Amino acid sequence: MDGLVTEGDLRELVGNLGVAAREPEREGWQQVVAKGNDDVSYRVWCDKPMEGPPRYLSVTTYERCSTELLRDFYMDNEYRMEWDNTVIKHEQLQFDENSGIEIGRTIKKFPLLTPREYILAWRVWEGNDKSFYCLVKECEHPVAPRQRKFVRVQLLRSGWCIRKIPGRDACRITVLHHEDNGMNIEMAKLAFAKGIWNYICKMNSALRRYPQRNISSISILTMQRLTKKFPQALETDVDANHHPQGNTRANVVPSHFARTSSRQQPGKKSSRATIASGLLLIGSIVCLSRGRSNLGAQLAMAFFLKKAFKQDKGSSSQRSISRADVTEPRHL
Repeated sequence: MDGLVTEGDLRELVGNLGVAAREPEREGWQQVVAKGNDDVSYRVWCDKPMEGPPRYLSVTTYERCSTELLRDFYMDNEYRMEWDNTVIKHEQLQFDENSGIEIGRTIKKFPLLTPREYILAWRVWEGNDKSFYCLVKECEHPVAPRQRKFVRVQLLRSGWCIRKIPGRDACRITVLHHEDNGMNIEMAKLAFAKGIWNYICKMNSALRRYPQRNISSISILTMQRLTKKFPQALETDVDANHHPQGNTRANVVPSHFARTSSRQQPGKKSSRATIASGLLLIGSIVCLSRGRSNLGAQLAMAFFLKKAFKQDKGSSSQRSISRADVTEPRHL
């Protein structure tokens, strides 16, 4: 297990999270959402490679919240099954106290889609200033063989840092997330942009209820045993990220989160594609306007609207949908 999540991975994560402390737009990231209220504020940027799923970089600030509380909330997989209705199962597979690595299996269910199965390894570090880092990676495990009733997620690289905001009763979590769960990429991007703020508000409500939960979950008890001290050698990198000097675009982009290729400007859309995109957006907004709609319903709505406009699209199209824009039939 030692090589699943290493301090080298942590160094790469620290470098990437530093983008959020600078100006993400100047480094090629596109802002997707910037919203907030009295309890929580949220900003997220997207990096779009030519092929494959996008990467998301987000900064969420929680008022009246300690770093320890937010860490426990994020790591409590048992509690997540109570408030996140996409998570239907989580189980611990293995952990190692020497390396601090834990491996778990999670099943997520979305309406009308095959459940997604995640086999993940993760590790948590604690800094001297009560800051916390976590890195999560996909992996395989012998006690979790593949099953036909699930789609095994092939790519998930996610990491976060939780830090207190000086002079305020608040803390901030910066997250870098890259995932390919087999869903239609364009539909997933649209559903994310339109539904993520509702999800953040739901998450905030669950966070406020969390202190009243008097149950010691297995996830938290294990995490407390496995958490390692943040390497002193990386403190300089952290300080540089929070006090950037000028344009630091030249910083190395870590291999685990690197762009697959440079971005290109798309050509002008055909009138048919423009109408399809417009109707797709309207349909998604209608779906999202319902107070009880969840992310899974949004994905399903967006998927079927997109499929409706794919049927007549033949070889005469100027720009057919690329491999990255089509989900394999077995993933539905």
